[in-house]
Amino acid sequence: MADFSRPGSLYGAVDLGARKQALEAQARRGAAGPQGAASADVVDVTEESFTAEVVERSMSVPVVLDLWSPRAPGSAQLSPVLEKVVGDLGGRAVLAKVNVDASPQVAQALRVQAVPTVLAIFQGQAVTGFQQVLPEQEVRRWLDELMGAVEQFYQANPDARPPAEPGEQEEAPAGPPADPDMVAAEQAIEAGDLDAAEQAYQRLLARAPGDEDAKMGLAGVGLIKRTEAADPDDVQRRLQDPADLDAQLLAADFEMLSGQVDEAFARVIGVVKRTSGDDRDKVRKHLLGLFDALPADDPSLVKARRALASALF
Repeated sequence: MADFSRPGSLYGAVDLGARKQALEAQARRGAAGPQGAASADVVDVTEESFTAEVVERSMSVPVVLDLWSPRAPGSAQLSPVLEKVVGDLGGRAVLAKVNVDASPQVAQALRVQAVPTVLAIFQGQAVTGFQQVLPEQEVRRWLDELMGAVEQFYQANPDARPPAEPGEQEEAPAGPPADPDMVAAEQAIEAGDLDAAEQAYQRLLARAPGDEDAKMGLAGVGLIKRTEAADPDDVQRRLQDPADLDAQLLAADFEMLSGQVDEAFARVIGVVKRTSGDDRDKVRKHLLGLFDALPADDPSLVKARRALASALF
C-alpha cells in the first residue's frame, strides 16, 4: 500500500527551538550510540545533546539528521551512504545520527512517521528531507542541492556567513549573486507564503523562460498547494475507484513529495494508458507538470519521458 504521509520538512520549516537558546547552549558532545561516530563530521545525538549538536551547530554549518532505528533494515542500508557522502564534503556539513528508539522525543518533536528519515537542518530549521532509502547518486544530488541553497542563503545574507577559521582561506563566491526573484521565492517559502513564492518564480520565468531552478521551484510550490488541503487517508480510499482520476493524480503528488519519484511517474503513465480524449490530455498535462519538478538530466525523468512517449504512441 502506498504511503502518502507528508514529509514535514516540505510543509514549512519545523521550528527546532529558539535561536537564542541554541546560541546560549553549552557546546558538548553527545554520548556515543551503538554505531559510534566515525569522525568529527559524524556525531551520535541523544535527546540531551540535540540542542548543542544539531540546533547550535546548524547556525554555522548544515546538519544532515539521520533518524534511524536498529529495527529498520533501511537504516542499515542508508546510514553508510550518508556517512560517505557527507564525509566527502570535507567538513562543510555534519551528519548527526539519532536512534529514534533510544530518543523517541526527538522523533516526536520532528513528527517523524517512518524510519529512516533524513532531514537537513540549517539555521535552526529543517529545510528539506526525504523518508526512504535512496541510492548514493540520488543522495549526492539531494546534498548538492542543499549545499547550493546554503550558499545562496549566504550570498543573500553575507553577514550571516560564519568567519573563516584561523589560517583558513575563504572560498571565492561560487558564481554571480542570486537572482532577486529567486531569493524572494525562497524567503516566501520559508515564511509559508506559497502564493508569493509562486508569483516570484513566475516573474523570474517571464524574464528567463529557461531557468531550470525557477521551473523546478514553481512545480514544487504547485505540488504543495495541490496537496496541502488533501487528506492522505481519503486519497487512499478513493484509489479503490479506478475512474477517480483526481485521486490518482493526488496520489502521484504525494508520492513526489515523499521522494517516490519513479512510483509517481509510473502511476500517472499507467493512467495515461487507460484513458483517452480530454481525460488523457488532463493526465498528460499533470505529468508534464511533475516532470518540471526535476532537473532535465535526472535519470528518472529521462526514463519516464520514454515511457510516456510509448504510452502515447
